[in-house]
Amino acid sequence: MQYNWFDRNLKWIYTLPAVVFVLIMMLFPIIYTVRISFFEWSMSATTPPKWVGLSNYMALLNDGRFWHAVWATFYFTIVALVIQVVLGVAIAVLLSRQFRGKNLVKTVFLLPMVATPVAMGLVWMLIYEPTIGAANMMLKSLGFKPLLWLASTSEVIPSLIIVDVWQWTPMISLIVMAGIATLPSDPYEAADVDGANAWTKFTHITLPLLRPTILVAAMLRLIDVLKTFDIIYATTQGGPNFASETLNLYGYVLGFQYFKLGMASALLVLFFALVLGLTLFMIWMRKRLEAAA
Repeated sequence: MQYNWFDRNLKWIYTLPAVVFVLIMMLFPIIYTVRISFFEWSMSATTPPKWVGLSNYMALLNDGRFWHAVWATFYFTIVALVIQVVLGVAIAVLLSRQFRGKNLVKTVFLLPMVATPVAMGLVWMLIYEPTIGAANMMLKSLGFKPLLWLASTSEVIPSLIIVDVWQWTPMISLIVMAGIATLPSDPYEAADVDGANAWTKFTHITLPLLRPTILVAAMLRLIDVLKTFDIIYATTQGGPNFASETLNLYGYVLGFQYFKLGMASALLVLFFALVLGLTLFMIWMRKRLEAAA
């Protein structure tokens, strides 16, 4: 009797320890962060946390620097995501065609994605260097005025977007190429019989069939772009004048530079709610597209 019960539930028994471990590792930091967000604590061993209720949240909502970080986060996320999706889909369609040297081009194209973000940030700091950087040398050779790139409050976020697009567009392309490989051939054969050109086949066959795949790729990148920290910290550390300070970076500054653990935790709780809400919205959109297909 015991053997039969054990045999029937073998898959649950073997996976239960791993599931419990993952749940603890996920839930404990979240619960602890939510708890600390209601306290005022400077991480001091002599001064215990002091209960302040919703004061940390109210302080954040009245903090101009917090709202600037919200704006910088959405600006960086929306522009970077749109460019990556458009370029990623276009490149995936091109790389799905047969041509000489296709495997070599794919390998070279995917190299930025496997590079360490901090190392790439340091490399792009050299490229963006105003006096001897390759970016301004290229602009001068084309007859344009040099830019300050990371040193200008108006140019720093577009400069960081370029770095993010360069590094993570291959991820979108990789997912979309996998989706293209699974597309049925019948609609394309019918379109060839009707004399449809390449653009018509792309807009009326390829793109509609790829919408769920593109949405999954966009959702994955949305979560990552919102949480971008390493590239920004390695290049600007939120400067100049907090112009590139996102919510992730501001939370780090509050916690580990100002030692305001309560406010930092409150910010991270709000940030977690934002990421979770946008992710659920993307999942809902994907389900609607699949139902309409």
